[in-house]
Amino acid sequence: MSKQTYSVCFCFRRRFKLAAAEAPAEIKAIFEQYSENGTMTVDHLQRFLMEVQKEKNATREDAQAIFDNLKHLNLFHRNGLNLEAFFKYIFGDNNPPLSPSRGVHHDMTAPLSHYFIYTGHNSYLTGNQLSSDCSDAPIIQALHRGVRVIELDIWPNSMKDDVVVLHGRTLTTPVELIKCLRSIKEHAFSASEYPVVITLEDHLTPDLQAKVAEMITQTFGDILFSPGSECLKEFPSPESLKKRIIISTKPPKEYLEAKEVKEKENESQKGKDLVDEEAWGNEVPNLKPGIVADDKNDLDGGEDNDDEEYLDEEEVKSQKNAEPEYRRLIAIHAGKGKGGLQEWLKVDPDKVRRLSLSEQELEKAVVTHGMDIIRFTQRNLLRVYPKGIRFDSSNYNPLIGWMHGAQMVAFNMQGYGRSLWLMHGMFKGNGGCGYVKKPDFLLNAAEVFDPNAKLPVKKTLKVKVYMGEGWQVDFNHTHFDAYSPPDFYTRVS
Repeated sequence: MSKQTYSVCFCFRRRFKLAAAEAPAEIKAIFEQYSENGTMTVDHLQRFLMEVQKEKNATREDAQAIFDNLKHLNLFHRNGLNLEAFFKYIFGDNNPPLSPSRGVHHDMTAPLSHYFIYTGHNSYLTGNQLSSDCSDAPIIQALHRGVRVIELDIWPNSMKDDVVVLHGRTLTTPVELIKCLRSIKEHAFSASEYPVVITLEDHLTPDLQAKVAEMITQTFGDILFSPGSECLKEFPSPESLKKRIIISTKPPKEYLEAKEVKEKENESQKGKDLVDEEAWGNEVPNLKPGIVADDKNDLDGGEDNDDEEYLDEEEVKSQKNAEPEYRRLIAIHAGKGKGGLQEWLKVDPDKVRRLSLSEQELEKAVVTHGMDIIRFTQRNLLRVYPKGIRFDSSNYNPLIGWMHGAQMVAFNMQGYGRSLWLMHGMFKGNGGCGYVKKPDFLLNAAEVFDPNAKLPVKKTLKVKVYMGEGWQVDFNHTHFDAYSPPDFYTRVS
């Protein structure tokens, strides 16, 4: 138990015992190894950072900065750190799990499809999905956090002469598109210099599409990545797209095909039972996917308002004469096309594209098409979005998408919860740049990973992670089932 003092009426000081956990044996052993006569100097701390923390580039100045940040503690000695001060440092804010000093350290020269990308859903909403305000403020906040994919739903305004952003067919209040675009330009690279993708959900007539094309061109100018109207044969790398803005949406002609797909899907879904799903809230859920029926109460018949939004008949006809300048701005083409899941997941050797699936569609797809999804995501982009009945802007478990190679696991960023914290934690990695390189086993085209296969045990993992005073995490497992992680939280008395 350590002792601290505080002033009373500026006249005298009173000492009290501070309830704090004693340094565990492992911390004591490390301190003894990297100290002398009970004191850890700046040189000792630098060696500790390099050898134990694996910060190979740690300098004496880095160690001195840590000393300077600890000087406010009464535990700090003039010549260095004692055991208790070192213990405070190890579990304090000055020693984060991921060292900021490492910066971006993944290979950033591979195609975009080789990375998990920090992705927002309905990025303009300030709260719930039905009645909250639309604003550029949450977009700015997301960009400052490092989010690299911003979604904008674009609609005609009430006078049909301008374009606004809002969640369609709800009570959300609109915000001008030009305001959102200008905010994106100003803040896009505040947290990361790697590219920002804007996914557009388009509900516009050709004349307004022309207006959007003019807005985007004038706002972003030379930083806009616009390869033309043809589909890319392979996605460029994040490194080659530094400080570039990329537009992704469904090309106008695709709405004709999408309408036919929508009608067929509605026919096939009649009569299915309602199976509700819980948000990933208080506890870590079982990740084993099951066949989940579409929710009859879902918005738009179970489809998200993203790329899978369908126009009415008049709008579909007008798309035949869609503005060509608007089409040329689309760098990442999106859409499902005709047919079912097997057709959606076909890999075209001559072009790449983006496919969007709802969380429910993904959970059903991985049961029978897990390897096809992984093969698809080796070259193409897969975006997963929340089901429509998440009115409160809650989120789902992102791990199922990630373990099948989905690059854009889209999240509502307005709230809290374990799933959102997991998302934020995931993209703290790689210097917080918003891009995390996928593991090699998801990129091996010669031998596609089977996520449902029972693999032999290769290693026994034994890890003890201390989580602050009184808590620890114990791992001692010879096999981890990706769908059923162990319940490993234990309380230390």
